[in-house]
Amino acid sequence: VQLQASGGGLVQAGGSLRVSCAASGRPSGSYAMAWFRQAPGKEREFVAAVSRSGGITDYADSVKGRFTISRDNVKNTVYLEMNSLKPEDTAVYYCAARNGMILTHFNQYDYWGQGTQVTVSS
Repeated sequence: VQLQASGGGLVQAGGSLRVSCAASGRPSGSYAMAWFRQAPGKEREFVAAVSRSGGITDYADSVKGRFTISRDNVKNTVYLEMNSLKPEDTAVYYCAARNGMILTHFNQYDYWGQGTQVTVSS
């Protein structure tokens, strides 16, 4: 599967942004999907994940209550809705896919998109 992330940009603190990840190749419904992010000088960290059906989600504590992951298996697209953004959310956001259940470490995912930059100004 090939993944293409989009929708990043510059937003003020407290604002909202939605990033998308379009999958091609095998249907995205074949995979658990996740978002990770990486800030300069930091390790890639888990943000959110959604199961193949969309019925199960998981979030990092740092984004719970602010971010929502969802998927549309007809459109082969996964979304990350980000609200109440903070400067510490600034990072390159990557979508990822894996066979099987959702997991939270980056080395457990097999397929990666190219990343999209999200910058939150204070």
